[in-house]
Amino acid sequence: MSIAALIFWIVTALGGFYLLGNWLRGGGLRQEQSGVTRFRPPLIFGHFLLAAAGLIVWIVYVIADQAAIAWAAFIIIALVALLGFTMFARWLTVYRARVPASVPAGPPAAGAGGGVVPAEQHLPVPIVAAHGVLAATTLVLVLLSAIGVGGS
Repeated sequence: MSIAALIFWIVTALGGFYLLGNWLRGGGLRQEQSGVTRFRPPLIFGHFLLAAAGLIVWIVYVIADQAAIAWAAFIIIALVALLGFTMFARWLTVYRARVPASVPAGPPAAGAGGGVVPAEQHLPVPIVAAHGVLAATTLVLVLLSAIGVGGS
């Protein structure tokens, strides 16, 4: 179970890294100062850094097989999930406000009426969905491993 959690965590992290790259390429950091983006850097980078730290803790758990380390990783991933759910809720409001496909979007950085498109609109829906499903699965696998289901 712990190896399955590790694999899911790595795949989830790869998807998250891809999403972070898209947000940065879409101008997320520049948009933060003007208030266009709904993702604040402390939120997005906190999610990323906590997830990376949790993954490292989980790797240590897989090697050491100590229950306290598994629980520490679970607490970290639970915090990561809360930050991720916050970002998902913010992304969802931006996604729902998207310009319809029939309206010309203009240049890549402009939306209808010449307004700036939030960087979150550059996040592909299938990747966002897959990242969320994989993250939820990882959270469950980590919890199951921590309580001892499936052995070490």
